[in-house]
Amino acid sequence: MANLLWLQSGGCGGCTMSLLNAEGPDMLTSLEAAGIDLLWHPSLSEETGQEVHSLLEAILADKLALDFLCIEGSMLQGPEGTGRFHLLGGTGIAMIDWVKRLAAKARFILAIGSCSAFGGITSAGCNPAEATGVQYEGELFGGLLGSSYRSAGGLPVINIAGCPTHPNWVLETLMELALDEADPGRYDALQRPRLYTDALVHHGCARNEYYEYKASAEALGQQGCMMEHLGCLGTQAHADCNIRLWNGEGSCLNGGYPCINCTAPEFEEPGHSFLQTPKVAGIPVGLPTDMPKAWFVALASLSKAATPRRLRDNATSERLIYPPRNFSSNNKKN
Repeated sequence: MANLLWLQSGGCGGCTMSLLNAEGPDMLTSLEAAGIDLLWHPSLSEETGQEVHSLLEAILADKLALDFLCIEGSMLQGPEGTGRFHLLGGTGIAMIDWVKRLAAKARFILAIGSCSAFGGITSAGCNPAEATGVQYEGELFGGLLGSSYRSAGGLPVINIAGCPTHPNWVLETLMELALDEADPGRYDALQRPRLYTDALVHHGCARNEYYEYKASAEALGQQGCMMEHLGCLGTQAHADCNIRLWNGEGSCLNGGYPCINCTAPEFEEPGHSFLQTPKVAGIPVGLPTDMPKAWFVALASLSKAATPRRLRDNATSERLIYPPRNFSSNNKKN
């Protein structure tokens, strides 16, 4: 069995809540099937106080192997680098110090969620808690452990970014590692697993027909594409949210809210409202990442000129006014 230890720091615990929604199979069944033993989780385990302290000391003394160290929430370095804004209960020792000591023993470290990966929501604004990611500070490589850190398995920290993460992003990454498939090529430039970041949130979006014709919604609740006026970043966000749905059917876009690119560093501070699309000369600043700007502008002009009335009218409606009609020759009467 491979041993997994889960620690929580500066965050809301939302990634754990998401993980508990794993289904077909559930989280504990998935871990058991992968041969992974959950040593301790602050929200799910019965052990507290001295029992947990003894467990951690056994790891540090090499009496207990630590295969996977999962860290949820940002690393709180304040005040003034002491880390004393967050002490691990009952130990009097800062969480950042525990993480540094355990990192030297772990075969792999997984930063669970964008707070742990990049600093996330906790690091926004003036950042009085001096919050940072485990190995990134925003988009800068370094974070708490520094850019030179490599785990005993030879990898930097694996950033399972998202706010929150999808349960299967976590479980499938752990399964890959348990099967000794720790290939650096499985991770992108930000050390996020490619099993979900090789897709864009745009892929599988139910509003793609509106996007193709640039038939845009103008307010929340309307049917059209939310990129042009409502800040949607689905064409730039690396994740498979609309392919691998939450609970079989949920995603931000399915719920009528634009994608805010929560798997990316510094998503929490876009410099404007999440519901605003910055533009220059009427052209959105954030264009699709996989298309040259000139192509997009040319295609957008052609698309708008060819927009069917059905899509144009439905786009700014809160309900479907005109359903698709079939004009094929098969429906013509002889």
